Amino acid sequence: MATHSRALDLRHGRVDLGHGAGGRSMAQLIEQLFLRHFDNPWLRAQNDGACLSLPPDAGRIVMATDCHVVSPLFFPGGDIGSLAVHGTVNDVAVAGGRPLWLSAAFILEEGFPLADLERIVVSMAEAARAAGVAIVTGDTKVVERGKCDGVFINTTGVGVAVPGVTLDPANIRPGDAIIVSGTLGDHGMAIMSQRESLSFESELRSDSAALNGLVDAILAAVPGVRALRDPTRGGLAAVLNEFAQAAGCGIHVRESAIPVRPEVTASCELLGLDPLYVANEGKLVAACAPEDAPRVLDAMHAHPLGRDASLIGYAQIDERCFVQMETAFGGRRMVDWLTGEQLPRIC
Repeated sequence: MATHSRALDLRHGRVDLGHGAGGRSMAQLIEQLFLRHFDNPWLRAQNDGACLSLPPDAGRIVMATDCHVVSPLFFPGGDIGSLAVHGTVNDVAVAGGRPLWLSAAFILEEGFPLADLERIVVSMAEAARAAGVAIVTGDTKVVERGKCDGVFINTTGVGVAVPGVTLDPANIRPGDAIIVSGTLGDHGMAIMSQRESLSFESELRSDSAALNGLVDAILAAVPGVRALRDPTRGGLAAVLNEFAQAAGCGIHVRESAIPVRPEVTASCELLGLDPLYVANEGKLVAACAPEDAPRVLDAMHAHPLGRDASLIGYAQIDERCFVQMETAFGGRRMVDWLTGEQLPRIC
């Protein structure tokens, strides 16, 4: 690997247009920041792409990509770096894949502090190691001041499908159980509390986490799970409506069974938001046959990311594909798709 004599000033330096121009400055940024923290044999080769060997028993490939534009960049429980890893790892995992590799592409704004960029890169590296994936290739572009809000990150994930597992909401049948892995709204409200400078007795923290270990535990216990989804933008409401539309059935849930932290409920009430529509980054929704629900719940409860898992309702015969919720007061309300943009820039 080539070395360059002039070191980056990671404490006081800032991104300049030369860091994306393909010359010496860009080489220094790659070697002294990205390679230093993401180091692995594929990335160390410094090719435009990575040549990867699949495991001997690999069948189908699972691939997902996501762009991350969260604001603010740093928030309680995470930052744009860890979020970029978790979001794509989770998309691969809930599609029935075991994530193996990530690519990472950065769009940087001229003048962005190198110290903040290193903090983001370190966070990404730690999140990738914890999830058991390698960042094997990437790209860097720098745009003029005012053309980007500090940092935007795109990550693409590649994994191999778990043998014998087919996860598809179209598999859901009337009577199937709907289970959430934990409390809802933590990520979205942590972002909003930071953005609006709100304070509560208990700090709101993002639930951002890699779910591939939890998914492995669920599939080991019940390979026949019908579908998994992570309720990110649009929250639980979006996932339930996706399930209903894909399966051609209705879904009925109970408000009293849906886990929400008191501080999230309070912040939602203060801001006029509904926890059902608030984004999550470390939770999943599972649909399974009713007889499999106890084993799915046991597998979730035994995992650190599923301790607050709850069976919240069931699919039902309904050609209108309505999602309905029994309220805490015994009434019933429609849970429709999100209209408009409830929480901008939360992932």
